[in-house]
Amino acid sequence: MNADALWLTEADVSRLVPLDDAIDALESSLGEIANGVASNVPKALGDIGNGGAMHSLGSASLRVGVCGFKSWAHTKNGGKAVFSLFSTENGHLLAMMEANTLGQIRTSAMTAVGTRWVASKHASDMAIIGSGKQALAQIFAVNAVRPLKRIRVWSRTEERRHVFAEKVAACIGTAEVVEAATLEEAVDRAEIVTLVTRATQPFFSARLLSPNTHLNAVGAILPVNAEFFPDVFDRAGSIVVDDLANTRKASREFMDHFGSEEDRWSGTVQSLPEVIKRGLQRSSQGDITLFKAMGMGISDLAIANLAYERASTGHGSELRLPLTAPAPIRWSKA
Repeated sequence: MNADALWLTEADVSRLVPLDDAIDALESSLGEIANGVASNVPKALGDIGNGGAMHSLGSASLRVGVCGFKSWAHTKNGGKAVFSLFSTENGHLLAMMEANTLGQIRTSAMTAVGTRWVASKHASDMAIIGSGKQALAQIFAVNAVRPLKRIRVWSRTEERRHVFAEKVAACIGTAEVVEAATLEEAVDRAEIVTLVTRATQPFFSARLLSPNTHLNAVGAILPVNAEFFPDVFDRAGSIVVDDLANTRKASREFMDHFGSEEDRWSGTVQSLPEVIKRGLQRSSQGDITLFKAMGMGISDLAIANLAYERASTGHGSELRLPLTAPAPIRWSKA
């Protein structure tokens, strides 16, 4: 028997990878993408009926010598993601881990990196639109790279909005927390606005944004979802996405606006890895900045590998894997 693989739970991943470390690990991995020493396997989507879908995406890091896939089935009754980490040297399974917490960490870390590279360096006033399971981590992420003095909170349901505002105030005591009564009140003169909802129709218009505002749009990651209207593109001096391939395939907001013609994308939409490598390109035509995060394999791999490396200190459980040759195929029951 060979005990070279680990099983990590959600709690293990949470203990092993604090957000500030995740941000640095992810930014480093995005640099690998830009320099051609890491690659993504584009997200695959499959319909499983009844409003559900199965998902898989992967990545490989030649520098670190690991690759892996995150897979899950999303249903109306929930879902469970699992990440499998392999060695690129010998193909051995290194670890399997529950990946819902991993997903929350990498999603918020991606927002942090995008905000760090695209938003004004002096921004300190944020509006969070949405109060779901990702919302608090999104605030932590922005606060990690742009220390916040004020946080405005808004979601459609008054009761949830109130509970969430109290939670934010308890978790981030260094900032003023404002429970906004309306969407307009929440974003008025905010320097950073983060949309993290599951809206199926656009609700956010460019007219709501003050000049020089940075907009993070991270909630609509499937073609059935959309958060902002096309007029946001018209005001954006810089449009940055985490992954061009996934954005072109799965973001309804971008697909509806840019279509499939290459010249409409080229020179207009920048990828975050390229921004990290070459710097942010700004257009004189716009007065806001936009960062769209869709999710990609390298972000999951960066967090999963960091958890695996740190788990060698005693976290996780061993997966006993026999080193055996494939068994012969049986051609009949006999």
